[in-house]
Amino acid sequence: MDTPKRLKIIAGKNKDFIISLASPPVTIGRSDDNRVVLEPEIAASRHHAEFNEDDGVWAVRDLGSLNGTYVNDERIEWPRVLRLGDKIKIASEVMVFEDDTDHGFAAVAVPQPEQEPGGRKSGAATVILDNGADTPPAAPATGQPARATSHGAGAAEELAGETAAQLRILVPRLEGVVTEIGKAIVGQKEILHSLMLALMSRGHVLMIGLPGLAKTLMIRTLAEVLDLRFRRIQFTPDLMPTDITGTDVLEVDEASGRKNYRFIRGPVFTNILLADEINRTPPKTQAALLEAMQEYHVTAAGETYPLAPPFFVLATQNPLEQEGTYPLPEAQLDRFMFSLRVDYPSEAEEEEIAETTTSDHSMELHKRMSGEEILLLQRLVRRLPVSKHVIKYATRLARATRPADPRAPEAVKKWVHCGAGPRATQYLLLAAKAGAIMRGSLVVNCNDVRLAVLPVLRHRMFTNFAADSEGIDVDEIVAKVLKEVQEPGEQDYQ
Repeated sequence: MDTPKRLKIIAGKNKDFIISLASPPVTIGRSDDNRVVLEPEIAASRHHAEFNEDDGVWAVRDLGSLNGTYVNDERIEWPRVLRLGDKIKIASEVMVFEDDTDHGFAAVAVPQPEQEPGGRKSGAATVILDNGADTPPAAPATGQPARATSHGAGAAEELAGETAAQLRILVPRLEGVVTEIGKAIVGQKEILHSLMLALMSRGHVLMIGLPGLAKTLMIRTLAEVLDLRFRRIQFTPDLMPTDITGTDVLEVDEASGRKNYRFIRGPVFTNILLADEINRTPPKTQAALLEAMQEYHVTAAGETYPLAPPFFVLATQNPLEQEGTYPLPEAQLDRFMFSLRVDYPSEAEEEEIAETTTSDHSMELHKRMSGEEILLLQRLVRRLPVSKHVIKYATRLARATRPADPRAPEAVKKWVHCGAGPRATQYLLLAAKAGAIMRGSLVVNCNDVRLAVLPVLRHRMFTNFAADSEGIDVDEIVAKVLKEVQEPGEQDYQ
């Protein structure tokens, strides 16, 4: 059984007092509904920080406090895994994370009255920190955080351990996002899963589907559950690039007569951008998104304006009514990580949709993840190691889509005009990493790559006249590539 943990305050108003971390989560702040209530003069926020444990691993999370939460003098922006000896600073209080082996100190919980003045009921307990009347205070802890001093295997193991601990906290939240979206969206589980993979991989998504399949609702719900800013642009033939990125406006100071330009930010300055029916606007306007999608900033009148992360573009296309549309050029298609085809729901799902949408059914969605947690997930995806075996397999799959490659199947040589570029290999590996995390594993395997092949490759393979005349669909060619390209064998490592 793991040794209980505690926080010993070594500096501040409550020096030498102890906070027991029994029965996590333990929240700290000035509000009475916290597990540990600090005095108002300490200048902590009402809900300052939370300590939680998962499978023996402890982490601290800032709750949006004004003064911030610090671990080893570094302000944290997302959950931080704790090691024995770590110093945590909350407002004026500095505490050390340690084993609860000295029972001479205690944290005494005093229950609140059943009915507080003013009529508010409370079941919380105010925690009064006490070092005991008969026990002298112990010397303040001075231990430094345990750090790996060797490079190589030891450092790699520490990194893997820290990554695993962070993921044990974040993956359940990720699953909660999918569950919450499921309250508003019936079915479309694979589409939702792919959207989460792209978001974790810092990729963008092109969604193709008929009208009325809840593409816009799905994206709006995703933004709401993730507590992110959301903007929607309806692409039309008369839409201009400045309608997306923003424009400079001439302002005149009436007092001095001085003239100057001020940049008015466009809807691209958001977290989740829905480019609705993106193929209904000319290429000049479509290209306005290229810089934002690739570089995460916008340039206007010689000035560069960064986009606040996370930044996620979801574009939709209607496969019908192709008259008056402008197909996306290859360069812009390649900027999208996934191309997803939204299909009709099943009969049972359609019955459920009809029942819920034609009744007086109200639904309340809750925030499940913050932007900071998404950024942490994106970093963890990049840090997750991949074996050479998986890299070889992903590379072979991408190269097999090119007609000139020796490993290309006959279907590719016969029906494909142009295959996928190196960005396809990158996205296959990123999607595989995100997929491994979604299933709760730190080991990326070839099956994770296979599951990402279709949405990654379908918009990066361009059929020739022979395929078009025979009615061959790109998905059929991708299936043949997946079937004929084998994983690397022993001969590849000799």
